[in-house]
Amino acid sequence: MALDIDQLVADMQAAASGVLQADVTTLRGFTQQQVKAIAQQAGLVSTGILTKQITPETQQFFLDGLEDMALSFAKTLRGLLMITIEKVWNAVVGVLWSAISKATNLVLPVPVMNS
Repeated sequence: MALDIDQLVADMQAAASGVLQADVTTLRGFTQQQVKAIAQQAGLVSTGILTKQITPETQQFFLDGLEDMALSFAKTLRGLLMITIEKVWNAVVGVLWSAISKATNLVLPVPVMNS
């Protein structure tokens, strides 16, 4: 049995889109929440500096805290994106191996991503 290439393309796109749609919603919510918290913290620091509640001696401490928050956000986002990429890869490979297995009447073991 020959592979239906057009159907295979549609199935791979559907598998990838399904993963991305779910994960993008999760990422969007996480990103909005984190960015808002970082912005609020920046507002508190700037107000503290303006009102002299944050002194020149402690200013760098608070700025370092903001820097750490931004770095933590970026690293977490990177991790979530890597998980999404792996999910998309798994979905697409699953579709491909399934289609080849059906076309050849073989049971092919689905590969595992080595990340």
